[in-house]
Amino acid sequence: MKRTPLYAAHVKLGGKMIDFGGWELPVQYEGIIEEHQKVRNAAGIFDVSHMGEILVKGPDAEGFLEGLVTNSILKTKENQIVYSPMCYPNGGVVDDLLVYKYSREYYLLVVNASNTLKDFDWLTENKGGQVEIDNVSENFVQLAIQGPKAESILQSLTDTDLSGIRFFHFLPQTLVGGFNAIVSRTGYTGEDGFEVYLEAGSGEALWNRILEAGKEEGLVPVGLGARDTLRFEAALPLYGQEISGEISPLEAGLERFVNLGKDGFIGKEALQEQRDKGLKRKLVGFEMVDRGIPRSHYEVKLNGKTEGFVTTGSYSPTLKSNIGMALINSQYAIEGNEIDIEIRKKCARAKIISLPFYSKKYKK
Repeated sequence: MKRTPLYAAHVKLGGKMIDFGGWELPVQYEGIIEEHQKVRNAAGIFDVSHMGEILVKGPDAEGFLEGLVTNSILKTKENQIVYSPMCYPNGGVVDDLLVYKYSREYYLLVVNASNTLKDFDWLTENKGGQVEIDNVSENFVQLAIQGPKAESILQSLTDTDLSGIRFFHFLPQTLVGGFNAIVSRTGYTGEDGFEVYLEAGSGEALWNRILEAGKEEGLVPVGLGARDTLRFEAALPLYGQEISGEISPLEAGLERFVNLGKDGFIGKEALQEQRDKGLKRKLVGFEMVDRGIPRSHYEVKLNGKTEGFVTTGSYSPTLKSNIGMALINSQYAIEGNEIDIEIRKKCARAKIISLPFYSKKYKK
């Protein structure tokens, strides 16, 4: 398995290490529920160095990317970030990614860890014009500091006014804890927070400095378990669950990130047809009425017939109930409808509720 440069730091902190898409990463330290609640009420720090970074540069970089992603980047300003799916011709999702714009000729793509090589190959296969594509993932450590106290903790380590970084914007170069870094403000938890990118060799030192700086404010290290429950409560998609090569962004409820009004991009025709004909499947949220925790891939049934499947399900530490998201037949995707979740070969009742389960508290 691959390891991030912070592996030794995780082991020292008592992190329970697991295989996550070929990476050996901490699933938890003190406990998933405790770490989840710390992020909601104070702050948590995550090692997300397994994420991929791909540089796209050259005179034709902007036009090239515009033809690949479903969202539009043409009106994006420098130091702004765009979230977008990237699709196959059939409308299925290659990956969902963050596009960091330095200039019209220089972009940094932040992609899902398990998709990094696939994304790089997809970009390379579809390359046109004067464009260079470089996989620079091994150059970076990426730390995420999330929670209502994230800004004050990180501010103690830099002279840069972090309040000036707007949501989905970044600073291409600033000093944090004495290290040169890229600092952005996006997040994957439903809380305000920052991402800090720096050279791999400096990652563990900055990780330790941030932990020390946040000790009195309640900052804790957080593993993959709480990262998943946090993003899930905020109804943020996870590749391979809410979106995949077989699930389109429209089916996943991401239509605001699909600009069908822009010039051609890969997958546009298929997505246009889905919208025009009406979606056969839709993503819904649900809460269990009967006892039982829904899990990914459990079948959703109505009148004994399978009408979809659970994409993500879990106990919610914030709502203190068992909830889930499911991709189901559109005709049944109505708030208030009851559905059955097959849990260990027995059907348990659930009720469709609105998404997200938890309202985001991002700084705008």
